[in-house]
Amino acid sequence: MTPLKRDPAGRGMPRTPEHTGRNTMSNEQFNLLDKDVLTTGEVAKICNVASRTVSKWFDSGQLKGYRIPGSKDRRIPVGNLLTFMREHEIPMDGLMSGRPRVLICDQDEGVIDTLTSVLGEQTNFDVHTCESLFAAGMECERFRPHVMLYELGVSDDDGRQLCSMIRGNEELQDTRIIAMSSRVTDGQTSQLMQSGFDGVLRKPFTVRQVIEAVETAHAVVY
Repeated sequence: MTPLKRDPAGRGMPRTPEHTGRNTMSNEQFNLLDKDVLTTGEVAKICNVASRTVSKWFDSGQLKGYRIPGSKDRRIPVGNLLTFMREHEIPMDGLMSGRPRVLICDQDEGVIDTLTSVLGEQTNFDVHTCESLFAAGMECERFRPHVMLYELGVSDDDGRQLCSMIRGNEELQDTRIIAMSSRVTDGQTSQLMQSGFDGVLRKPFTVRQVIEAVETAHAVVY
């Protein structure tokens, strides 16, 4: 069973991904270096770190920039960022990509294939997937997703453990976690939010609901 409802255009139907492996890459990219000055969130995307880490670089004087007069907002000129990245040998891979990184964790391969396919077709999200709590922890360390979609199992214990792991990692403080479930009640939704989840998607859901949930969660931080 696919968790996605069919919409009038036929979107949300399972397809076999054309890529190799479980990662999908869109041809559409947003060049952050079209700008002369970047926010700490944009620098965090480029360097693949948490916004808090960028703020520490700025506050310690390692990364040169300035504050907006009358506010605490930091701004980093692109030239200063490039110098900083070269000095600290930070990979330049992120310079041409400002795409939201999304990690999907679900034991149902059909769900994974469907979500990977439709998100690859209809968004510029950089999507990675995994099928277990252990794999999710490993992938979070490596991929550092902006948003994670996590399928709740029979027990909510794994979900709480996942939230605890992510919230306890300084480099994952900006990761937003969205639970997916077909059985969650309003009361359970409140409990999940208190446990560290940032949102809940109830199955069956539409493609648009998934996209909006990711975009909303991503916008909270970035």
